[in-house]
Amino acid sequence: MRMTRFGIIGLSHDHVWDVLPELRANENAELVAVTSLQTPLLARAKKEYDINGYTDSQEMAASEQLDAVLVYGNNRNGAEEAFKALDRGWHVLIEKPLAADLEGARNLLQKADSTGKRLMVNWPIAWWPQVQQAIAMAQAGEIGEIWQVRYRAAHQGPKEMGASEYFCDWLYDPNRNGGGALLDYCCYGAVLSRVLLGRPHSVTAVAGQLLKTDLDAEDNAVLLMQYPKGISIAEASWTQIDKMTSYRTLVYGSEGTLLAEPEKGRLLLATEKQPEGEEIEIMEPEEHMKGPIAHFLHGIESEQSFHPLCRPGHGCDVQEILELGMESASTGQRVALSQLEPMD
Repeated sequence: MRMTRFGIIGLSHDHVWDVLPELRANENAELVAVTSLQTPLLARAKKEYDINGYTDSQEMAASEQLDAVLVYGNNRNGAEEAFKALDRGWHVLIEKPLAADLEGARNLLQKADSTGKRLMVNWPIAWWPQVQQAIAMAQAGEIGEIWQVRYRAAHQGPKEMGASEYFCDWLYDPNRNGGGALLDYCCYGAVLSRVLLGRPHSVTAVAGQLLKTDLDAEDNAVLLMQYPKGISIAEASWTQIDKMTSYRTLVYGSEGTLLAEPEKGRLLLATEKQPEGEEIEIMEPEEHMKGPIAHFLHGIESEQSFHPLCRPGHGCDVQEILELGMESASTGQRVALSQLEPMD
């Protein structure tokens, strides 16, 4: 595998600090430069990784020879920067959920198609082995016909959970984020549902400022996705105290139920013979499934499809689900999805 030269666009999304160590450690990647408007973050990246720093991507493009970039700004500006990066001939890895709105997501897909460059959406849960295996088992028909997917993403709130001031600054802004808790956290359940059940026929959502009444965005939301023979539920909370019910992936089938637990990294399977559930041995992931950088590089080199969670077409469908969910929460009405061909 040849060496891939990377740049970073944006540092205000805190997840970037989890991805950068993997990038630096990969022998097939070279971290060359970074751009950020936040001077303290730019100084931190330059100091910790000994790379060139710029205040905008145009200056970085004029000064550096790059093959790919990681985009870690706010959802709206990040999608705009990703569009420019694809147009410059760079492969792009962008943090979930792809954009702040459906228009931004569709623009990215069209630009990736027209340039032939790879576009990957990074979903942190994609690298949990128990989630990978649950998806594989469900898609292989090991629990029969899937009729429901359920995922609850919840914590006390970005600020309370230790998110930086730069991250909170745009997470709490409905324009730069695209919404509040609904967009930030219902997206996980939406992508799992999209992968396992396809595009829903309609969505219904409720959202509100239940405790954080000083915010401009919702702090809690529930998104319901309806199918001809299925119902999926995505829950989001920025006000939950406990960790007991958060980040669990549940997949219900006609012949069994799968539960992927976050904290202990366990995968449980319940059947009619074992209704209380039994722990399933989790297989060691392939090297390219152990993290976003390894998977991104594998996709660039092999030209194979990314994992279903990370495919931009699925991400665009998720963006439509979220946008219509916001509409439903506002109007109180169920909203039908467009009858476009499913995106892969």
